[in-house]
Amino acid sequence: MPLIDLPLDELRVFRPDVAEPADFDAFWDTTISETRSQDLSPVFTPAETPVRFGTVLDVSFGGWAGDRIAAWLILPPGDDPVGCVVRYIGYGGGRGRPQHHLAFPAAGWATLVMDSRGQGSQSTTMSGVTGDPHGTDNPAVPGVMTRGITDPATYYYRRLFADAYRAVDVALRHPRVDNQRIVVAGNSQAGALAQAMGALHPYVAAALIDVPFLSHIRRGAEIAQAGPYLEIGAYLASHRLEEERTFDTLSYFDGVNFARRGAVPALYSVGLMDRVVPPSTVFAAYNRWVGEKRIEVWPWNGHEGGETTQWETQCAFLSDLLGRP
Repeated sequence: MPLIDLPLDELRVFRPDVAEPADFDAFWDTTISETRSQDLSPVFTPAETPVRFGTVLDVSFGGWAGDRIAAWLILPPGDDPVGCVVRYIGYGGGRGRPQHHLAFPAAGWATLVMDSRGQGSQSTTMSGVTGDPHGTDNPAVPGVMTRGITDPATYYYRRLFADAYRAVDVALRHPRVDNQRIVVAGNSQAGALAQAMGALHPYVAAALIDVPFLSHIRRGAEIAQAGPYLEIGAYLASHRLEEERTFDTLSYFDGVNFARRGAVPALYSVGLMDRVVPPSTVFAAYNRWVGEKRIEVWPWNGHEGGETTQWETQCAFLSDLLGRP
């Protein structure tokens, strides 16, 4: 597959102007305040699973509007407090089964894996169990990219980002989790959530952000060759007069605007052959991240990025930054 985006030397200095709403901070302050006003009520139940490594807990908690969100919490063996990696799930997937999430616990880190509301039916392995009861009046194309897109207050990702914030709160509630070593992590859609939580949540100590979706969204919609960005184009092809309002809504969720507020250490990754999340959109956010940062570049990989090799890099990054789990 040929190079699909800018050359690497141009990507490393790519800092486009991305629209930022004047009330961006107020919008997220209000969203978080409304979300935290709901009862978190985390429930940790021993999971029915053949996994015999450590402790596996089936978790439920109150997310946006108090809606019950499912998660897994996998704790490594022992009784001492450990750092926790809060993991989010990529587009269309759900929390799957516990055996999908043993890598970080095997390295000594607890892992809390949040289900994605209203998703989890587009993957044969990573299924989900959490619904999204909030209907919206606007027409939308299949998928979640255009649900409620006529207003940032009703947009689907407002609810998912709020859930992601509360997932960190849940990790903080478990007695085995070291509150000083909370890490957020994910790739693609999950990378977008990790990037936002690295900027929003005061207890996040580091962010592992792989091929993050939802950064420089307009460029993604213009040049992506596959994946959920195409849903925006399909929507606007039908709703021809909605372009300005659509991208105004999306600007409240653009990773570049979160990156401008991201002060914790962050490890990014990008695949230069990525047709789903164009590399320039990743670098648009990475180059704006204000905290300590590093990016792993996988020149010959697409949206899969560095996969297990990236995981090894992440483990070393976390050990250097936060010590042994």
